[in-house]
Amino acid sequence: MKRTLFALIAVVISLGSAGPLSACTSAVISGKVTPDGRPLLWKNRDTDFPQNSVRYFSGGRYPFVAVVNSVEDNPTDVWIGTNAAGFSVMNTQSYNLVEVKPGEERGEANGRVMRRALEVCATVKDFRQFLDTLSKPSLIEANFGVIDAEGGAAMFEVDYHKYVMYDANDPKDAPCGYIARTNFSFSGKVNEGAGYVRFMQEDKLLMPASATGQITPQWIFRELSRSFANPLLGIDLKSGDFNRPKTTGWFVDQDFIARGSTASSVVVQGVKKGERPELTTMWTVLGYPPTGVAMPVWVKGADKALPRLLLRDEAEKVSPLGNWSVILAGDVFSYGQGMGSDRYMNWERLYNADKNGYMQLLAPVEDEVFRRAGTVLKEWRKRGRADMKAMRSLYNELDAFVETRYAELFEL
Repeated sequence: MKRTLFALIAVVISLGSAGPLSACTSAVISGKVTPDGRPLLWKNRDTDFPQNSVRYFSGGRYPFVAVVNSVEDNPTDVWIGTNAAGFSVMNTQSYNLVEVKPGEERGEANGRVMRRALEVCATVKDFRQFLDTLSKPSLIEANFGVIDAEGGAAMFEVDYHKYVMYDANDPKDAPCGYIARTNFSFSGKVNEGAGYVRFMQEDKLLMPASATGQITPQWIFRELSRSFANPLLGIDLKSGDFNRPKTTGWFVDQDFIARGSTASSVVVQGVKKGERPELTTMWTVLGYPPTGVAMPVWVKGADKALPRLLLRDEAEKVSPLGNWSVILAGDVFSYGQGMGSDRYMNWERLYNADKNGYMQLLAPVEDEVFRRAGTVLKEWRKRGRADMKAMRSLYNELDAFVETRYAELFEL
């Protein structure tokens, strides 16, 4: 067994560390294949900005909430968000649509285009028309996932001059009711770009799950956001074969969906046709997903209240929950001898036979967040509207609960 493991590690190392840092993984899921009939929009965001936070924006046609880089005082770019009309958008950087000129930033306009789209779009159709109005060259190179309050769900592969739309509700585009993307586009150059191994893994998981009605926000966070399987190598770190006493518990961070550069994971849960857009829920994990916990966010009343743990502390310029996750992630990626050493991860710290790894300890915390929030959300759906008093109470309750658990478990 040891010889096999060493051989696998050698293969991983030989793949090299070069590659794009913005290595996001995403999916758009039609309400036709979710158990409750609501569409879902998911993104694991990889970036060299590890500190993310949630911010409320107003001033456009529609107010919205979105994930931004915490370091920016007045962010012009957003990376996933949802607005008061129930329109939601995210992106993954594509690397096979455009021949970038020397000195040109790849996908320079991606973030600011999403901010503008959230200000002015209410539907998938609006977003398509919005893309048509952009001046060319647009400086966009991205896969944009979108959902709306009318059941719309689509992926747009966009370059400087044109786009290709894939409809998650159309069997011709999405025979299994979902569209998955990493960092290449189907309409781009074949076998170029990045993220093919991550795409293999998410497709491997999504296909049977879509057929059996398993895809929920909780399922996505558990199975996709925190996936440590590499289908090309035929390994899954959660199998137990990569923990003590079989190995040292260390491994190389290569082509897992959850990566050391992952700074947030968000699932926007849309509404059924006829439900109020205000019930659209942005389930948000800030920081490294295996050391983070999901919290719910709604646009309604966001000008007055949002989860304190997701907001930027103006003095520290980090969100509390995101910062705790980043601190714990630093303990996982703690080896620092020489160039490339940051690719080694202490898997034993995340997941082990004693069940006291960070990811294992935080799983019941997140389950409890979903239980408490789910009870409130179920009542709102029954009444047909979100109650602001109950929302503020829930935010305060979840802030206190999660803060207490991180302090008890990790002394943070």
